[in-house]
Amino acid sequence: MANILLGVTGSAACFKAAMCASQLTQQEHHVQVVLTPMALEFVSALQFSCLTGVPAISHDDSQLDPAGMEHISLARQADLMLIMPATANTIGHIANGIAGNLLTTLALAISDTIPRLIAPAMNPEMFSHPAVQRNLQQLEADGWQQVGPGFGVTACQEEGAGRMLEVDEILEKVAIVLG
Repeated sequence: MANILLGVTGSAACFKAAMCASQLTQQEHHVQVVLTPMALEFVSALQFSCLTGVPAISHDDSQLDPAGMEHISLARQADLMLIMPATANTIGHIANGIAGNLLTTLALAISDTIPRLIAPAMNPEMFSHPAVQRNLQQLEADGWQQVGPGFGVTACQEEGAGRMLEVDEILEKVAIVLG
């Protein structure tokens, strides 16, 4: 099956990433999870390690590669990269080439021949902001495929576009992309 690089950012929708990691693992994919520092405010690396059987990476040290080049080795092993939930901050960093943490560094190191999916999750006002829309357009121009968001009630109890898609909808897109 596929080597999937799953990036998780700091959002109330992190629990959906855990569900997705579990289901991808049950489908016999190898799932390597990379969490941003803010993701750790919502979920733990241990949680993802237990769900996938693979140690989740939660900080920017040399956990995998003693030479400190884990972003290169991880990027080269991936058959697909999925970032879910994707915050406005992470979207902006990747769109503008800013490698502020291991996840955004990986997003810049991965080959543009590898499918890259991004699932935004944020408040409807944030999602509709011109800067966020510009950054999403840049990611699309760079070859990223946007998965969602959906319309509904977000974590802040506001209704609108910005709610991350449900796990089954994201898994369906992953299956299509992997063929």
